[in-house]
Amino acid sequence: MKRTWILIIVVVMIAVFSACGKNAGDANNASNGNKQAENSNREHSEMNHSGSGKVPAGLKEETNPAYKPGSQAVIQDDHMPGMKGAIATIVGAYKTTAYTVDYTPANGGEKVSGHKWVIQQEIKDAGEKELQPGAQVILDADHMPGMMGATAEIVSAEQTTVYMVDYTPTNGGAPVKNHMWVTESELSPTESKSTSDNSNNNAGDMQGMNR
Repeated sequence: MKRTWILIIVVVMIAVFSACGKNAGDANNASNGNKQAENSNREHSEMNHSGSGKVPAGLKEETNPAYKPGSQAVIQDDHMPGMKGAIATIVGAYKTTAYTVDYTPANGGEKVSGHKWVIQQEIKDAGEKELQPGAQVILDADHMPGMMGATAEIVSAEQTTVYMVDYTPTNGGAPVKNHMWVTESELSPTESKSTSDNSNNNAGDMQGMNR
């Protein structure tokens, strides 16, 4: 009988220690996730909101972009606070490959995960061939401190049109000039454009009926 009680106590203690270990592991994972999110938020807040407007060598303009220079569009992504929902004025449109990258800043900062975007022409010695996920590269862009010359890993690649844009943040921040980059999928037409397109379509329908 005594042996049975000892066995029961041992089993209970093992169960308790296992649960504690699991909780500690979950807590560590949550802490790491929060830390990565904080790093990402810090990265975006340190981005150079406005740029010179000078594009990388070899970058070619898109001849027939969905959003033409001088037109407006709504930004649907939040690379930085106040970006999502802001009205952007298109400064330039360029056909290239846009990459999401992980990198460790050259100035010794903490690793940055999932940075959007670095384009083909902002990667050292990239040439014209699309890079594959997992490739190790050297960045030739200075969107934020420590980026230029940093070693990065390609996370994803997307052949698309990228846009340089001007916009005023929705959170009341200072106007941003020549922001690099927003991809075509991160933009949507403004309400005025959609209304204009619908009006044109309706006018065409009416002309067809009159015939």
